[in-house]
Amino acid sequence: MAGRLATFLKDAWAKEPVLVASFTIGGLAVILPTLSPFTKYATMINQATPYNYPGEWELEGWPRSGGSGGNLPVLGE
Repeated sequence: MAGRLATFLKDAWAKEPVLVASFTIGGLAVILPTLSPFTKYATMINQATPYNYPGEWELEGWPRSGGSGGNLPVLGE
């Protein structure tokens, strides 16, 4: 089985090296990110980061509907 695969790859490289190179680069682009330590730490950070951040504006009901400014102060009042 390995011999047939090696023969196929040698023949493919001899006939179409651009296709073999592009498939190799594409395959590595799919496989390598899963082996990267960046993926591990990015996943850990994403799991620890809350999706919605609570804050005072939620408690006060801001932003309010009915205007672009909500409860923001207006100059001259």
